[in-house]
Amino acid sequence: MKLSILIPVFNEENTIEEIVSRVVAVQYPCLYEVILVDDCSHDGTFEKLERIQRQEHGHVISVFRNSANMGKGATIRRGLKHLTGDIVIVQDADNEYDPDEIPKLIEPILTGQTEAVYGSRFKEAWYPEGMGFLSWIANRTLTKLTNILYGASLTDMETCYKAVRVSLVKKMELRCNRFDFEPDITAQLLKKKVDIVELPVTYIGRSADDGKKIKARDFLQAVWVLLRDRFSRIQS
Repeated sequence: MKLSILIPVFNEENTIEEIVSRVVAVQYPCLYEVILVDDCSHDGTFEKLERIQRQEHGHVISVFRNSANMGKGATIRRGLKHLTGDIVIVQDADNEYDPDEIPKLIEPILTGQTEAVYGSRFKEAWYPEGMGFLSWIANRTLTKLTNILYGASLTDMETCYKAVRVSLVKKMELRCNRFDFEPDITAQLLKKKVDIVELPVTYIGRSADDGKKIKARDFLQAVWVLLRDRFSRIQS
């Protein structure tokens, strides 16, 4: 088995070197690769990515760049086309999630227990560290809506940490462009009756001043995607 760690990046020159170093320092229970897709950053991020690939970890790291800013969802969809692994997990580049927790998240997939694992920020924490109040409300509301629409019992639909079998993802018709990747992939997994296992993860949020990019309109887009996917046909 091989793990693909997909990192979408946009204007993260202050954190990208640290997060890549943390990702490659983890002791994984299988072979792995790191796919970095830069969403046309304009702050020097891509130059740092090229240097990282060239000088440090080129044997496991692949770097791609969008010709224009396309959004997180579109950037992830592009990255999915370049995977060579059997399991994929998305790692944000902002240091909010701890890569040391990736091995435990992929373990249930490696052992055949399930095809999808979510790292939940709310499994053991009622109010995760650093999460703004409005973000907390949005996360709770979107997860509750997901559970109502799809008959699920998730605690954190919006988590970045989603580990899924690549063969399953490649059968999906993902249409997301921005931060609607989370509801889009979740809706399709649930409509396929995939048993999503949730495991607790730590989380240290950051503010808009620190570079947080999600906006109020992304909440409305997530609601629309959940409704759209609930009442549309999902290819098998």
